[in-house]
This record gives sequence, C-alpha cells and structure tokens, in this order.
Amino acid sequence: MSLYLDLSALQSVPAANLNRDDLGSPKQVRYGNASRIRVSSQSWKRVIRHGVEQDLGEKAARTRMVPVRLKQALERAGWPAELAAFAGAQVAASAGKKGIGTEKAGHTSVLLFLPEAAIDELAAVCAEHREALEGGQNKKSPGQLLPPARIEEILKRRTASISLLGRMLAELPDANVDGAAQVAHVFTTHAAEPQRDYFTAVDDWLGEAETGSGHLDTAEFSAGVFYRYATVNVTDLVKNLEGDMKAARTVLSSFAEHFLLSLPQAKRNSTAPHTLPDLAYAAVREHRPLSLAAAFETPVAADAQGGFSKNSRTALAMYAQGINRLTGGRSRRFHGHATIAPEELLDGLGTEIDSYDQLIEAAVDAALPQSGDQQ
Repeated sequence: MSLYLDLSALQSVPAANLNRDDLGSPKQVRYGNASRIRVSSQSWKRVIRHGVEQDLGEKAARTRMVPVRLKQALERAGWPAELAAFAGAQVAASAGKKGIGTEKAGHTSVLLFLPEAAIDELAAVCAEHREALEGGQNKKSPGQLLPPARIEEILKRRTASISLLGRMLAELPDANVDGAAQVAHVFTTHAAEPQRDYFTAVDDWLGEAETGSGHLDTAEFSAGVFYRYATVNVTDLVKNLEGDMKAARTVLSSFAEHFLLSLPQAKRNSTAPHTLPDLAYAAVREHRPLSLAAAFETPVAADAQGGFSKNSRTALAMYAQGINRLTGGRSRRFHGHATIAPEELLDGLGTEIDSYDQLIEAAVDAALPQSGDQQ
C-alpha cells in the first residue's frame, strides 16, 4: 500500500508572464471549451526544488556542464588547461558501458542530475589518476583512463531533491531514481487569454529638444486565479531516503512549504507578482492520489464584484464535497485547509486550520507520525 500527500492551492496572480512559450507569450491550455493561462509543471517544480535544496543545504545541479566545471576545478588546482579539459572529457567517457558523449563546447550530450559536491569528488579521482591522463592525452584512442566504477558511483549519488523529484539517465540505468513527487501544470480556474503591453524605454541622455524613445516594443502578460496541484508518494520518498523517517519528514515539510510559497521568477523585475495562495488544501490518502482540477472543467464565472477568487474557492469546496460523497472518505487519513476567508463555508475541504504552517504540520504528522510508525 502506498501513501500520498495531496496538495492543492488557489492563487490570484496579477499582471505577469510566469512561463513563456517559444514566442514569448504566456502559455495556454484549452480546458472545458475555454482558453486558460497555463504555467508548466517544470517551471514551478524548478523553483520548488531550489527552495528545498536551500532548506536542506545540499544543492544538486541538472546540467550538461560537468566536464566544463571539472576542467575549471582542475585549473584552479594548477592543472594545464588542455590536460584539465581532457580529464573532463574522460570523466564523461568513463561513465556507462559506452560512456556519455561530449560535444565541442565540452558539454555532455545529455543532462545529468547530481550533487554539486560531485565535482570535487571527480576532481579527486582525476588527481589520483593524473599520470594515466597525461599518458593518454595525445593518443588518438586513449580508451577509459579513469575507473568506471568510481565515476559511476559518484554520478549515481543522491541528494534529497533527487530522491524527491527523480532522475532518468538512459546511459547509466543504475542511476535512475523514480521520483516521489508529481507536480501538475497550473491553469486558471476561469477563461483567460494573454494581453499585450506596448512599452517604451526613454534615453536619459537625449537633448532637451529631442523627442522619442530609445527603445519601443510589445510584450505579453496575463492575470488570473490559478489552480495548483502536486502529490508526493510518501512511501516512495521513505524508500528513496533508505528508510530515514526523520529525513522524510523534513523533506516532505519543505516540499509542502515551497509548493505553497514559491513562485516562478520569469520577468519578476518588470511585474513583481509576489502573491500567496488564498486557499491551501492538504489530504493524506492511501492507494492513490487525487487531483481536484476537474472542479474547474466548467470555467468559474466572476462574482458580483467582478472577481474570481471567491467563486473559485466555492467551486473547489463543492467539488471536493461531491468527491467525498462518492468515495465515502475511504482511504483518507486526513484532510484540512487554510484560507484567507475563514468566514466562508468550505465544508468539503475538511478541518479548517489557521495557518499554512499548522496545515503542513498536521498533514505531515498524518503521513509520517513522529514515532516513525507508518500504519
């Protein structure tokens, strides 16, 4: 039996462009025969990951620049540039049966996901085998000059965020990690479309008699109330953390906090859309997770004052109430919510809790009791 922590949030975001498509427009999705503004799961997941890593003090990097960073580390240690670059390429060539390819810029042909501390460990392996690297530097086919088992061991290392979000590397299958967390694409609860902004930038050194601007252009932005959802397979998280229940509680709490408080950083200097969710809902379920996205398949209509937030909260609670009736609350250990509007009746969303911190604590306690005993 698997155990899941489901997290839902409703968040009003003013003029912003949190996640752009290839033309610079806010991303969109059509749902319920209405166009919605969308933010990709990758965009929000990345800022959540960085927050979790900051909390835990163990950073990981998703990158193709391992050979480049290794070259720089070796140069700082006094290695000649050409030998350092060769060593970086050898690290890639020594991973897996056929190695991980490198390109002209020294980047690996695939993205790696590994702890940042791995660069120092790889540099230490290169230092141990410097003589072999110097001997093979000018050979046309030097082969693998570094011990593959050592290199693979370092590349397979995990941080908490790798255990949480997973890693897939076809060239090194043993390094694959099934992520415990799933993050959904975010979309507006109501119909919404991008809007255009015509803007100019003034040249501060134009003469008094001169008119016009130094630059003019158009940009696109959007605004709306967004439904957000993520779930964590708590059982898989504990497994990925090798049974460390204390670490699992810490990671789960950190993920839940940054799910609620984070915001993608695109165009933040020109939009500053730093809002928080006005409703958060958490549920701990057995067997399978449950998104409440279908609450908004019918687009929410504006209320009498013209806003969407209140009607979005009502729609979510009513849909949850219907789901609760259909399932009878089976296999649900806990559910509760925290909201900016405690006077509203949101019966379908479980116990009303005063703050996000208290909601997260209650949900984590239900998923991973302090005793460490999972029922």
